Amino acid sequence: MMFAYNFKTCFGMQFFRYIVAVVMIVLCFPLPLFAAEGGEYIAIRKEGSGKIALAINKLDTPVKDESRLAQRLDAIIHDGLDFTGLFTMISPPLNVKDNSNRVNFGALDSVGAAVYADGSVSNTSGTVILDMEVYDTAGAKLLLKKTYNGNQLQLRKIGYAFCADLVELLTGKKSIFGSKIVFVSNKTGFKEIYECDFDGHELRQLTNSHSISLTPALSPDGRYLAYTDFSSGRPALYIKNLSNGRLSTIGKSGISIDPGWRNSREVATTLSFEGDQEIYLIKADGAIARRLTFSKGIDLSPSFSPDGNKMAYVSDRNGLPQIFIEDLSSGQVNRLTFSGRYNTQPSWSPAGDKIAYTTWESGGEINIFVTGIDGSGLKQLTEQSGENESPSWSPDGRMIVFTSTRQGSKKMYIMGSTGENQRPLLPSEGEQMQPCWSLFCQ
Repeated sequence: MMFAYNFKTCFGMQFFRYIVAVVMIVLCFPLPLFAAEGGEYIAIRKEGSGKIALAINKLDTPVKDESRLAQRLDAIIHDGLDFTGLFTMISPPLNVKDNSNRVNFGALDSVGAAVYADGSVSNTSGTVILDMEVYDTAGAKLLLKKTYNGNQLQLRKIGYAFCADLVELLTGKKSIFGSKIVFVSNKTGFKEIYECDFDGHELRQLTNSHSISLTPALSPDGRYLAYTDFSSGRPALYIKNLSNGRLSTIGKSGISIDPGWRNSREVATTLSFEGDQEIYLIKADGAIARRLTFSKGIDLSPSFSPDGNKMAYVSDRNGLPQIFIEDLSSGQVNRLTFSGRYNTQPSWSPAGDKIAYTTWESGGEINIFVTGIDGSGLKQLTEQSGENESPSWSPDGRMIVFTSTRQGSKKMYIMGSTGENQRPLLPSEGEQMQPCWSLFCQ
């Protein structure tokens, strides 16, 4: 249970603030388009669905022995595109190619396909070569012709490279392919930090502290992992260089918890070395850049606007945890949330116009809400489905990853940015919590 304490009667006690902070940590489309000349975009979608009607032919292969390779890539590409929720997948008609192997656009139009993709795969001396073509069926126009390659251990990377190009071609926006999700799991008996691909594949353990590691946050460039670690007996911020494994810490007394990256060089965290628990801006090497908050009470859980000029965070300055927004240039602070008993875990959308957060409601439910940065357009995304926490946006802003107890133990789920299509992400042992979806795409 989040914040299961009487905040008012214990307010002001330093030791209690320490406990509260630890508890807070632990518990805590537009229409599809394609690029045209002059930077314009033209909508391609199935009428009334809001999705792109896409037909993908099975990959051809010049060598019969390579049919299994083609089947694996077919599945990777189909599953990846289906995961995005952007497409209505249509089976190509049997006469999609004429006797001269030319695309039959009339046949594609008859089944409602707005976009058609076709390709072939070969294996030359251990190098897998994927050749793909994409067409606008209405205009009978070639939109994309590109070759992708790698070894047989990189099939997902090869297939998803095409998927990324296709999504960006048709929407004009960044895709989720190549992005990572970091999260906490207790599958080994300890709370350690793990990483997986955007779709739950390629699970990898990032920490091995045999203690408690929490609140992971990846830098925008994917080079650094910041997290809270309890190995020393108190919560301390660690910054790990993922390329060489080097760790940086903050050489200050007290606690250092709950990081959020402002950019790839600076991360904000809560420190208590000056007595009160305030948010400070820290460089990637652990040096303190400056103090960001100046208020009585606990300030934590920083999340920054895409330009880094504003910060959303949680504060109990008015008695109960609520979300505030601070303009870092002027220092002006405005309260964002007013409904709900406790509002925590803000996550700023990549477009910069919305903030998702967790609410402990008066009826006892824990749910995820989203609001405009001015407090307008409040929308509840989860309800009557256990405890739902820790929302984090996908790089394209179309999805949110979160944790839920709707099936018993705490697991990761994903949903559309307006709450649709909620589904489990990662079938794995142990609980999963505090996910953070990276903005970086490999």
